[in-house]
Amino acid sequence: MDRMSPLDASFLHIEDDNSHMHIASVAVFEGPAPAYRELVDMIAGKLPLVPRYRQKVKFVPLNVGRPVWVDDPHFNIEYHVRHTALPAPGAADQLRNLVGRVMSQQLDRSKPLWEVWMIEGLEDGHFALASKTHHAMVDGIAGTDLLAVVLDTEPEPERRSVNDSWEAGDAPSDVRLVADALTDLVVRPYEQIRALRAAARRPRELVGTLRTLVRGFGSAAGVVRASTSGEALNGPIGPHRRWDWARATLADVKAVRAGLGGTVNDVVLAAITRGFRDLLLSRGEIVLGRTVRTMVPVSVRSQGERGTYNNRVSAMFADLPVGIDDAAERLASIRAQMDGLKESQQAVAGEVLTSLSGFAPPMLLALGGRLMSRVNQRNINTVTTNVPGPQFPLYAVGRRMLEAYPFVPIMGSVRIGIAIFSYCGQLNFGITGDWETVPDLHVLANGIEEGVIELCKAAAVAAPHPVG
Repeated sequence: MDRMSPLDASFLHIEDDNSHMHIASVAVFEGPAPAYRELVDMIAGKLPLVPRYRQKVKFVPLNVGRPVWVDDPHFNIEYHVRHTALPAPGAADQLRNLVGRVMSQQLDRSKPLWEVWMIEGLEDGHFALASKTHHAMVDGIAGTDLLAVVLDTEPEPERRSVNDSWEAGDAPSDVRLVADALTDLVVRPYEQIRALRAAARRPRELVGTLRTLVRGFGSAAGVVRASTSGEALNGPIGPHRRWDWARATLADVKAVRAGLGGTVNDVVLAAITRGFRDLLLSRGEIVLGRTVRTMVPVSVRSQGERGTYNNRVSAMFADLPVGIDDAAERLASIRAQMDGLKESQQAVAGEVLTSLSGFAPPMLLALGGRLMSRVNQRNINTVTTNVPGPQFPLYAVGRRMLEAYPFVPIMGSVRIGIAIFSYCGQLNFGITGDWETVPDLHVLANGIEEGVIELCKAAAVAAPHPVG
């Protein structure tokens, strides 16, 4: 039995019929597709490395404690590994439509919170694996590690025998769940107070930390209080999803950095800004002087925490300058803004807030999470998350993964979300939209690709030419 962290539990509490809190990826592989049993056997052979995949959520009676992970005594891998196919010709639009429908369905909370769909019939004889995992299980950074665990790093890896003598442990009784939760309420605050006392013995370090937090809280509070001019992007959402993608390369991003400066994230946000600019213009919106505010999740997991699969994320907030027509000026604006956000320590302050939520009684945490999913979110228009992936080939049953695209959930009044995943020199954008209110999601996707192209052109002009 393993109790969820406050942040992990919040992803369960904020989920409702319209806001589904699973993250996902769609990976395209060279064909032909393996037999279904081959895929099942491959995944089954990796399950001892990821024990969470055979555990389910158990809620504490009366919500007196956060939910716990317990072994599923009825675990059946064939329920989680599914098989389907596209009708001919298996075009990209058909794949995107199928993925949108699969992601529109909530995961069954009575079972381990994941699914893998093998999709045959893609163009050129390829097949795809669409994986779907609840955000309570794992955030995007750890999800990259899980992907590397489940897939192989070479076409024909040496198959070592794995001692998989797994048997489900006894499920805790309701009495034990309540007793452990009440004990946890007493012990955890004591441990945190003891840590604060220890910090007080190092006054210089404590003062420095407090200064950092004050700057971060002040910056984040200013963002939350401020209004945004991107109202056309917000409003009620339904349970159904559209999904699209855009492509770029890390080589293009590096060329832009060399010519115009900035970080990978700066260049990515500049391209996304062009996408939203095109989307608003296509809807007849006036963009002059406007911005689109995005929440940018960032990992605060340290290198020493790699290999753990709980959520360790915080966030920063950025205003995308859709009112700027020139690509190089857009990038410069974003670069200056992101440098300021890093200096303000927004992400550090956000992580401390999520840590302090452990002090709150779990019932209040649950109510607070549900409330946050229903409040007016017009001060945030979208979410943009960049997940670094492996820069080496991965394989499934001997077939090379050619490309992979992420899926990010949307919730509340935020109708569009964007995730970026890098793999083997590629930079792929997965774009989620509400089915009813964002029928023009493809305009955003095309705009992102055009944004990268125009940034490359601007960088080529700005780059110093060799003297000959």
